[in-house]
Amino acid sequence: MKTKKIGFIGGGNMANSLISGLIASGHSAQQIWVSDPDQEKLSALATSMHINTSATNDALISEVDVVVLAVKPQAMAEVIQNSIASFNKANILLVSIAAGINQQSLSKWLGKNKSIVRCMPNTPALVQTGATGLHANNNVNAEQRDLAENIMRSVGIAVWVDSEAELDAVTAVSGSGPAYFFLLMEAMEKSALELGLTKHTAQLLIEQTALGAARIALESTESPGALRKRVTSPGGTTEQAIKTFEQGGFTDLVKQALQAANDRSIALSKELGAK
Repeated sequence: MKTKKIGFIGGGNMANSLISGLIASGHSAQQIWVSDPDQEKLSALATSMHINTSATNDALISEVDVVVLAVKPQAMAEVIQNSIASFNKANILLVSIAAGINQQSLSKWLGKNKSIVRCMPNTPALVQTGATGLHANNNVNAEQRDLAENIMRSVGIAVWVDSEAELDAVTAVSGSGPAYFFLLMEAMEKSALELGLTKHTAQLLIEQTALGAARIALESTESPGALRKRVTSPGGTTEQAIKTFEQGGFTDLVKQALQAANDRSIALSKELGAK
């Protein structure tokens, strides 16, 4: 892994996070390349991380073993088509972190013989606590799978799914998931203010509680349901709150929300692939 040359087409926030994670995990900065049309962004990356920068995608492709496609989904087709000659010459692994661009579209633009891993990371990757789902096409070998997984593990956990269709569910669960927790935290804060707490106090209590609950869940072998029951004393305050959530249809609402996100992910793949 540490001897592989990794190139990033696109130097945005997610690419920055992955580059930082790779360097922190021991990957040499001199083995990392990035290209981006924004020259100021490239200069800043070269100065802060001491990585290689490339003025063109073609030059980058010729240097590396793996290319991470970190461009906006709407720009993906154009970026690939502009460098298709270079992609055709290179025997490299392609890792896409662009939401909504499925492997069928990538293969249509790149060619069916290319080794492609499609990833669905989420925004906590920006603070090295991401959750990423991955799926490889049939051209990806075992070494390339390990390489793609190690890249994504540099910013959090990475899990493989058996079918690409499952990435729509990954999008609904972890891709969009941070917003669900922010929504709950936002609603809790509004209620806390109405109960008399100051904004500062409410924010600190809610943020630390969310962090603590997540850490307990990660470190425990018990299910979330079992953990919930453990902290819900009969006749107590927590039980009253949980009953209120349940009476309001909380579980069904969550199910409907994730289904809506899943359906939109499928629709977006079709829309972006048609362009």
